[in-house]
Amino acid sequence: MSRNVFRYGAWRDGPDPLAPPYDVRAAVDEMGERVLAGDSLRDALRDLIRRGPRDGRGLDALRERARRLRRDALRRGNLDGAVTRARQMLDQALAAERDALAARDDEAARFNEAVLDSLPRSTSQAISELSSYEWASEEARAIYQQILDGLREEIVSQRFAGMRQALQQGDMSEISEMLGDLNELLARHARGEDTGDAFRDFMAKHGRFFPDNPRNVDELIDSLARQAAAAERLLRSLSPQQREELERLMEQALGDGPLRGQLAQLTDNLRGLRPNLNWGRGERMRGPGDLGYGDAASALGEIADLDELIEQLDQDHPGATLDDVDVEAVERQLGRGAADDLRRLRELERELRRQGWVQRDAEGLTLAPKALRRLGQTALSKIFHDIAGKRGQHDMRDAGAAGDLIGSSRRWEFGDDQPLDVVRTIGNAVRRRAAGGIGTLPVRLAPDDFEVAETERRASAAVALCVDLSYSMFADGRWGPMKQTALALSHLVATKFPQDALQIVGFGKYAQTLSQGELAAIEPTIEKGTNLQHALKLAGRHLRRHPGAEPVVLVVTDGEPTAHLEDDGEAVFWWPPLTETIQATVREVDQLTRYGATLNVFMLGEDPGLQRFVGAVAKRNGGRVFSPDAEDLGRYVIDDYVRARRGRR
Repeated sequence: MSRNVFRYGAWRDGPDPLAPPYDVRAAVDEMGERVLAGDSLRDALRDLIRRGPRDGRGLDALRERARRLRRDALRRGNLDGAVTRARQMLDQALAAERDALAARDDEAARFNEAVLDSLPRSTSQAISELSSYEWASEEARAIYQQILDGLREEIVSQRFAGMRQALQQGDMSEISEMLGDLNELLARHARGEDTGDAFRDFMAKHGRFFPDNPRNVDELIDSLARQAAAAERLLRSLSPQQREELERLMEQALGDGPLRGQLAQLTDNLRGLRPNLNWGRGERMRGPGDLGYGDAASALGEIADLDELIEQLDQDHPGATLDDVDVEAVERQLGRGAADDLRRLRELERELRRQGWVQRDAEGLTLAPKALRRLGQTALSKIFHDIAGKRGQHDMRDAGAAGDLIGSSRRWEFGDDQPLDVVRTIGNAVRRRAAGGIGTLPVRLAPDDFEVAETERRASAAVALCVDLSYSMFADGRWGPMKQTALALSHLVATKFPQDALQIVGFGKYAQTLSQGELAAIEPTIEKGTNLQHALKLAGRHLRRHPGAEPVVLVVTDGEPTAHLEDDGEAVFWWPPLTETIQATVREVDQLTRYGATLNVFMLGEDPGLQRFVGAVAKRNGGRVFSPDAEDLGRYVIDDYVRARRGRR
């Protein structure tokens, strides 16, 4: 009785089939860690795809592999092998002919020797002059004919993979007929005519010449255009002398029949239909051997395909997506494992979008509100963890009241955050089913059944968080803590104190209000200026929009004011600070003070000018000054905000 024998070993054919799929949440958290550390949001998103999630391979690995293959292709050999080979074969033919002539003792033999002695040094010109020469050696005649026939076969079979057999049989009429029909088909397609039926008729008649079996006329054009462009690139890659030699050899190989003109017409048609291909770009190839015409064109075609693949993998153009990368080209050039890596990256990108973690805008992928909430939650949890370790637990479970119920309800709309009116929702479902003659039990809810209870919104505090976006914040390693603090406070207010009104104001040379998404995506600039005056002006506008709320202004900065707005709205920057800048900033402080706003400043660094300024502001406003380390900034801001709210209660 035979027994089955099994052997087990490491999986070596592509990715591990039992490996779990990418953890989408882990990928989002990985991006979040980089953003909270101060990296650009778009850089974090791009690098997730380029480098791949943890323990994965991304686009960078695929692109580096393609570049390595390109470098290998450039070292495959010399491109002028067709001319070199023709020269070698011509020398063999001439040697055989001289031997045959030396055995003869007549004037015709001496005359022919003189003809051979006077042949030009140029291979193509020598072959041209020998076109009418009467060979004395049959071996020499055969070698000479082999030069022309071999080159013609390489030229045509490089353009049409299925023609080698027809060329070997010498059936040029069949090839000429196919080229005529093909040029007519391409001309009709270029005029915009419907060529569906014509393509099917063409393939039924000449399909054996196209073993790749294109499915439509566009696939046929793509295949032929790539081959034609490779042939053109071969000529452009040679020196002027080498190019002239090869072009003359090709003319002699193709002869005076219709084949030469038909191939030239085909190249013109394909160039017009696919002008975006690199028709005129040459390459410098070197290697130990000489490549024939077909091998050289094939190598250049492979390099062109790799160039196109590398461009796709770069993903540098606006709106780039993994769907732009040709999976079949990746598998053809880099192998099945690389194609599987790309498919998994595509799946990750699709899952990020499908699950609502990222969304696409005109510039590419960006975090969706769902991911921003998770980012804020991560930042807040980290800060609360620090607070718990140093000052006790501050993770409050009692969310603030969102508003008072006023007794009415309305239909639910997407995005509503008011509480559901359960009684009216169930009643709507029962009445709808009863009106349709359907039994009322069990009650099945439809989207139109939902109603929300209307509330009167109440804001207990209006908070303006002004964060310094000057380049010094990035250069001194404070950009990440600043972002983390602002995102954490934003998430805290949205989840624990929804009755509060928070506005984030970023200021450099100018100030601007920032949403949570804009804050996460904002990147440092080298533009100089710390325009606290403009930031306080925007903060005052925010506070005045909530007259019934307690006004609070929090400022995070590492430098004294060095810019202010003129009456025309233009910012003026100067260092050391101008008297006008200090006066304009103090005027905004005074307006906030008269409005009753508390101004607390979180001072990063030990700039003497900043210390003097914030000390004067604290005396003028009655607010407080904190001087935390950058890594403790979030703990100070959140702790101060929570303590202030408890004090008000």
